[in-house]
Amino acid sequence: MAEPLEELSLADWRRRLAELYAEVRALARLDPQSAWAHWRATREWLYREHRQSPVPVAARGAFRLEAWPYADALRFEVPVEPRPAADLSVEQPPHLPVSAGDEVASSLLGVIRLPFASGERSLSVYWFTGYAGGLFLPFRDMTNGRETYGAGRYVLDGAKSADLGGDPERGTLVVDFNFAYQPSCAFDPRWACPLAPPENRLDVSIEAGERLA
Repeated sequence: MAEPLEELSLADWRRRLAELYAEVRALARLDPQSAWAHWRATREWLYREHRQSPVPVAARGAFRLEAWPYADALRFEVPVEPRPAADLSVEQPPHLPVSAGDEVASSLLGVIRLPFASGERSLSVYWFTGYAGGLFLPFRDMTNGRETYGAGRYVLDGAKSADLGGDPERGTLVVDFNFAYQPSCAFDPRWACPLAPPENRLDVSIEAGERLA
């Protein structure tokens, strides 16, 4: 019988990500920029050194994580609002699109409104309804296909422990675009990744978080 190295390695990858985001949430209470610097350095190490890195093996040794400088104006704590009444008559698909393979079962949790300098925009927040569950906030913006992956990035993915916190009593989530990251399929098409649906396409450039160029 083969040794379960792959499964144990994957468990370690998930454990390290969960620990990283717990550290980020604690640090960010006092200093979000220091939390981001720790997140960036740790993710770079994981991408370069960990067996479960989405980066192809041949590219790991020279890998460096590219990112925009930290932008204070792109960190928000916002309430998750119910779906607008005007949209209730429009049936929401029970699945999110995926880069390859089957769609991912999900439900629409609600909507967040983001007070960007150029004006308010909204994004839908999802909940994975499969076994792992978890919050999911993907988005697309005007950097896609140039500085970032063409199909968008993630801010939150509870199934992978990517959670920046919030206040359940007030119904809020921390949404900090400085922690936006590329899905695994941005590095290697062998990965299948949930993608941002049409309603989560922003008509502005989010110059924060991980970038490809």
